[in-house]
Amino acid sequence: MRLGVLDVGSNTVHLLVVDAHPGARPLPAHSHKAELRLAQLLDGNGAIGPDGVEKLVGVVHEALQAAEDKGVEDLLPFATSAVREATNADDVLARVKAETGVELQVLTGAEEARLTFLAVRRWFGWSAGKLLVLDIGGGSLEVAYGIDEEPDTAVSLPLGAGRLTAGWLPGDPPTSDDIRALRRHVRAEIARTVGEFSRFGAPDHVVATSKTFKQLARIAGAARSADGLYVQRELKRGSLETWVPRLAAMSTAQRSALPGVSEGRSGQLVAGALVAEAAMDLFEVENLEVCPWALREGVILRRLDHMGSA
Repeated sequence: MRLGVLDVGSNTVHLLVVDAHPGARPLPAHSHKAELRLAQLLDGNGAIGPDGVEKLVGVVHEALQAAEDKGVEDLLPFATSAVREATNADDVLARVKAETGVELQVLTGAEEARLTFLAVRRWFGWSAGKLLVLDIGGGSLEVAYGIDEEPDTAVSLPLGAGRLTAGWLPGDPPTSDDIRALRRHVRAEIARTVGEFSRFGAPDHVVATSKTFKQLARIAGAARSADGLYVQRELKRGSLETWVPRLAAMSTAQRSALPGVSEGRSGQLVAGALVAEAAMDLFEVENLEVCPWALREGVILRRLDHMGSA
């Protein structure tokens, strides 16, 4: 059957259409994206303003039309941290449902981490052993660890690249004082969780997902996305540590000229790089592999599992 997953994230609203059935690998058929940056549209009270809600409704309408055009039989709509943490989340969800008919399922941070972990486990298989999975989104950082398809532990921290950029790095390029303050904040937040993971022992394989890690790996020399899904892409901590001060010294326009960096994400890349560097350092990761599957694929796989059991 043809499934569609509608991901209302902190940066983008992304419709992914796949051909799938239980027990088979989902095959991508179509992708429709709109950059909305909900995490940066919150007002002083933490609410998504009228303009942001209007834009969200319009983008959902567009995604529905694209899903219909591509023959989607079952649509799985969900929202993550930007909607989850908005003070007017209930009103936003009600408005979207009333005007589009789409009932967004709001995932908790832990659910995000677990579904992403499931996708990574299916991609690498059992031979990968104990996995540590890192995912930097627009609004949050998810970390999960385990040896099965369900992680032994999973956390979500408010360390998304969009959120941190809006709250901590107003300059272009940011000042050294702002960079230092954000670096301290990020490391203190991550350090609180390290003990929860270290009691399980060292992972056999460390994996990262998300656009932020893909861009950082590409800047550091990893293969282009055009080279295909099955090319191994890695990010070394030493390379990242070299790039962080260079990225911080660049303007948004200069970053967008780097290989693999989109104009829409270049403004968030410094904050994302600080989070990635801190996570790799505090979890004592020298090298990680970038996985092409993440949360959207995890949602699809969980749906297929339920279909298979039914």
